[in-house]
Amino acid sequence: MDIIQYLLSIIQYLYQQNCWLINFICRYIPLKQWAFDDSHSPKYEKFKIDQLPIIQTFIKQDYLFLLEYYKWRYHKPVKPVQRRNGRSIPEDTICPLCGAPHHYLYDNNGGHGQYQCKICGQTFITGEIVTSPLRLKCPHCGHVLVPKKDRKHFIVHKCVNSKCSYYLHNLKKVDKEDLKDHYGKNKYKLHYIYREFSIDFFRMDLSSLPKNASSLKFSKFDSHTMSLCLTLHINLSLSLRKTKQALKDLYNINISHQTIANYCKTAALCVKPFVDNYDYGTGSTFTADETYIKIRGVKAYIWFIMDAAKRSIIGYQVSDNRGVGPCILAMRMAFRHLKELPKNFRFIADGYSAYPLAAQQFFREFGDAFKFNITQVIGLTNNDEVSKEFRPFKQMIERLNRTYKASYRPTNGFDNIDGANYDLALWVAYYNFLRPHKHNGYKVLNEVDMLKGADNMPGKWQLLIFLGQQTIKNLQERPAM
Repeated sequence: MDIIQYLLSIIQYLYQQNCWLINFICRYIPLKQWAFDDSHSPKYEKFKIDQLPIIQTFIKQDYLFLLEYYKWRYHKPVKPVQRRNGRSIPEDTICPLCGAPHHYLYDNNGGHGQYQCKICGQTFITGEIVTSPLRLKCPHCGHVLVPKKDRKHFIVHKCVNSKCSYYLHNLKKVDKEDLKDHYGKNKYKLHYIYREFSIDFFRMDLSSLPKNASSLKFSKFDSHTMSLCLTLHINLSLSLRKTKQALKDLYNINISHQTIANYCKTAALCVKPFVDNYDYGTGSTFTADETYIKIRGVKAYIWFIMDAAKRSIIGYQVSDNRGVGPCILAMRMAFRHLKELPKNFRFIADGYSAYPLAAQQFFREFGDAFKFNITQVIGLTNNDEVSKEFRPFKQMIERLNRTYKASYRPTNGFDNIDGANYDLALWVAYYNFLRPHKHNGYKVLNEVDMLKGADNMPGKWQLLIFLGQQTIKNLQERPAM
């Protein structure tokens, strides 16, 4: 019996040592570093997106029912407010939440217009009839978020509770030297922050097409000349004026560069619906990135989302800003044919905060069917396990950016955003359906049966325009069905 007790004590001691060792490993020896989660520096908090807040909707209540409930629950009625300061509440003032009369209202701030209901605890301002339709609360402490900044497309809500667990946890990681400065801790993101968007990016039209496009009724030239313009301008990356010169030197076609630009706009108008609505049969890994272009000397941005398996461009967007709005639009285009995300889905991007914020909005809009996390590859070197494992996927999208920049560079920038839109739509059509790729055995990424019948590139452009016209016709007939 003594031997059994001795062995049990040894087992219990070894179990305690194992627990201590596992705790030590989890704290100080990270087995896998995921997106700098084991970093104790508060500087990385700026790159992280906080979880969704607690959304409390407004539900109208009846003060008579609450009075009966309190009487049944506590075995005594709720008495009216006894006023000892001589101040009275206007008789027409009632609680906007439960409808309690002025007898049950406190003067909450010394006669400055704020009241509090004794029955339901609601605070309100004089003249406020209906409260806000919803309240945003901090998921860590439960306090109501305060709107701090009103930006162009969103409102920044902040938890100002100094006893919030999230704030106290981040405050412990701040250097003591920064805490000594008067505004030292303001360098870091310490409080819980939520961005409420004032624009619904999930209702915006994805098929934004260039204006002032010419028709396909040719007066001087024909469709073959139009396809020659597309071949020289898009496939060979020639500028509009060099395309004009090439047509003159090679085919003795005297055409202006403005006519070539009009032809490209018309082709983009026809081709874009086919490219956007084509089912690429995507895999379970997407990679995304953004790069900049110039429009009249001012920076604009191109957003790309690529399927890592087939390397097709499944989402793209042109924007004049680097906010989360165009990122959501590009993701909507990439998820167009998905009713739910595939198993083991992974979305790989850089450390820019727009991607996790867009993923958060997808979860809020569609629920668990589109709940995913962003695998962020940060920096240029593999300093962590995430970068080491997923760097090849990031290099794919970076190589795509360089390929696009090679065709963009001869243009020396665009004159307007419509020109950038039609140029990008035509280039994506060329990249996905017409360009041979070395990693695919010098074949196109997506083979279309109709395009196989064309012997040359101008013929393929004409067939691609025809497919775009068929797609437009099907889209127009779909609501009638």
